[in-house]
Amino acid sequence: MKQYSPITVIFYLIGPALIIVSHIGSLLVLITGLSAGAIAWIIFLYLIRMLATTGIYHRLLTHKSYQAPAPVLWIGSIVAAAAGQMGPSWWKAHHMAHHRHADQATDPHSPYVPTQGAEAFYRSQGGWLLSPAFFPDRLPSDVERDRVLWVIDRLHFVPMLALGAVSYTIGGLEYLGAFFLSTTLLFHGVQTVNSLAHLIGKQPFLTNDHSRNSRFVAFLTLGEGWHNLHHAFQSSSRHGITLRAGRVVYLPDPTFSFIKMLEFLKLASKLRLPAEADLLARSRIENFEELTFLPYRKAKPAVR
Repeated sequence: MKQYSPITVIFYLIGPALIIVSHIGSLLVLITGLSAGAIAWIIFLYLIRMLATTGIYHRLLTHKSYQAPAPVLWIGSIVAAAAGQMGPSWWKAHHMAHHRHADQATDPHSPYVPTQGAEAFYRSQGGWLLSPAFFPDRLPSDVERDRVLWVIDRLHFVPMLALGAVSYTIGGLEYLGAFFLSTTLLFHGVQTVNSLAHLIGKQPFLTNDHSRNSRFVAFLTLGEGWHNLHHAFQSSSRHGITLRAGRVVYLPDPTFSFIKMLEFLKLASKLRLPAEADLLARSRIENFEELTFLPYRKAKPAVR
């Protein structure tokens, strides 16, 4: 376990505290109601912060599935932190731990271990933030070396507080409640990748875990729900890919569209995508004999 300074412990613990406050603050909308403008604010904040989480924190920062100038990474990380997603070092550390130990006892948020059923679902859907697993065993050295990302990580709560203040300035308690509700919906949307995307959906690709392609989760998370593809090809900038009748089929992936927009604007380059031959080689159907007779839990996934 990494030894954290007392101030880092305090700053990190502000994260789950703010998520709890967001859940409670969402009740404001029952008092204020929601105008058309407040509903539009909820949707806008959800979409822009979800894209920062999926396109920047996940596909750029963590998996390096494309390259982008440092300011894109820095600004995107500030927006993701404003979603209550903690800081870049914390986020990447947890996500990489998930990939190293997917659906095993040391997975920070598996819906299968150490327990199953309702308790496991609660844990994977966000309860893990209130457990000892909240603190990563180690922080990623590449993120820690970037002084801007380091500051964003330790002061991750500042963008969220600032966005709450902006919301209140725009429309008083109504817009503050809209901010809290948007943050709460986004939080649970992201968590469905940990929970539902390991429980419900199809598994076209051979992996050593329970990751699944879930259309519902993909809708909530702008493409992140094509989770089986992601576990099979972690560095792919596009997650919306499946196999049908021995053919590669491309699925809606708004986050990939966002990355393509960045590429068009010369703000992204070197997008990584698996070749169709490699996709077909990882087909669960084509590897049925291997899947049946090899120890499924011990099979080592290919890293591309």
